[in-house]
Amino acid sequence: MFLIIALVLVVLWLGGFVMFKSAGILIHLLLIFAVISVIAHFLTGRRA
Repeated sequence: MFLIIALVLVVLWLGGFVMFKSAGILIHLLLIFAVISVIAHFLTGRRA
């Protein structure tokens, strides 16, 4: 679940960075949330 969220956030970040270079900090927040999501995924592990 976390990896899917992270992947979506990274794709949105890349798209926003390419399309709206002047958007500034809002676009970089998406990247930060994606990294946090990946870290949370690895810390919690896979639970069935």
